[in-house]
Amino acid sequence: MSNPAPRVSTKVVLLVSLWLSTGAWAQSAPAEPAPASPAPPDSGVPSEPKPKPPPSPGVTITAAPGKGFTVASEDGKYSATIRGRFQMRETVTGQGVEGADRRWTQEQQIRTVRLFLQGHVLNPDLKYTLQLAFGGNDFEAGSSSPLFDVWVEYTALRDLNLRVGQFFVPFDRARTIRESGLQFVDRPLIIGELTLDRDMGLMLSSNDFLGKDGVLSYNLGFFGGEGRNRFGASTPGLLYVARFAVRPFGAFDDDVEGDLQRLPKPRLMVGVAGAYNQKTNRQRSTTGTTFVIGTFDYAHAAVDTVFKYNGLSVLAEALYRDGSPNFRDGTVNGQPAREWSRSGWGYLVQAGYMLTSKLEATGRFDLQKVRSDSDPALIAQVETAGREVGVGLNAYLNGHAFKIQGDYAYQFGRTGPTRHLVRLQLDASF
Repeated sequence: MSNPAPRVSTKVVLLVSLWLSTGAWAQSAPAEPAPASPAPPDSGVPSEPKPKPPPSPGVTITAAPGKGFTVASEDGKYSATIRGRFQMRETVTGQGVEGADRRWTQEQQIRTVRLFLQGHVLNPDLKYTLQLAFGGNDFEAGSSSPLFDVWVEYTALRDLNLRVGQFFVPFDRARTIRESGLQFVDRPLIIGELTLDRDMGLMLSSNDFLGKDGVLSYNLGFFGGEGRNRFGASTPGLLYVARFAVRPFGAFDDDVEGDLQRLPKPRLMVGVAGAYNQKTNRQRSTTGTTFVIGTFDYAHAAVDTVFKYNGLSVLAEALYRDGSPNFRDGTVNGQPAREWSRSGWGYLVQAGYMLTSKLEATGRFDLQKVRSDSDPALIAQVETAGREVGVGLNAYLNGHAFKIQGDYAYQFGRTGPTRHLVRLQLDASF
């Protein structure tokens, strides 16, 4: 007779093993409670939550052709845009009497190289601009400073913006249009002689005075009166400037030439300006040779207009300058000498028409006059080259930010040799 005990033992072992593997033993036994930590003594003062560190503001980086790279904080307190621009130019010049005596020359050059840093700090109404120039044509005689524009502006008040630094004197439209926004390779002849240039000073302004959709604007400025990047003491005197403009159809881009947008609505700006430069030591008020014998006072006046409609653009301007006294006598290096002020007036008319969305034809005429009692050198200059007629053709690959320009100018006067200029230029902003 066999013994059944081994079979019972085998079943028991299997059941115990299954019970242990499934963890049923842990559920059948109650867990021991963890010993409680002693409570802190009650001080009677409720505990304050620990402050969380403020979140760090994010940063965005954007870029666009012709507009550079922009770094901005998400809280709106800071932004900086950096971009560059250059001009490469080929010039063919024919100068002299018509016929065999005319002499032809050519020149290739990097006309200008610019670096811009613009943005705002603390809030969007506190703006800044820095423009550096590195082209060989950008430096004034006797000055090695690359500074063109260096200013800070506060724009929180619509009717009273404040700008301090070095920038364009807000005088005439043909000069204050940005160089990158020109229809021709260069500005008209009379601008180099009769306008006012960059200077160090303070300006009050509004582009939308009284909140009329840009219909009214004004600029009031007080400047040193001797141009940009001037160093050293000079005779006390300031340049006072006032400009007023009306845009009856509302604000538009009259600070660039041409009507690249070809909008089917008329846009018009009419501006007037006056300035008085007291005791300047510069031959052309804010530019030119520095006087040695003494200083002169200059009175300036300007009237200008810009019209745009459906691809057609017209810019017209008249300038006037009166110097006082006519001359000063003295001695230079022990020799008797005479220095002259330069008085004259002139006007220009310039037009362009967009043949296609990217191709524009342009034309220009400007004329300069001089008083008979003004600087003899200026009289001779105007007599031989006081008039200019020009035509041009522009291809806009990315608006004014990337364009190829070609123009022809014929410069002449009542007497003397004439001058032909043929220019081809690439103007690129990045």
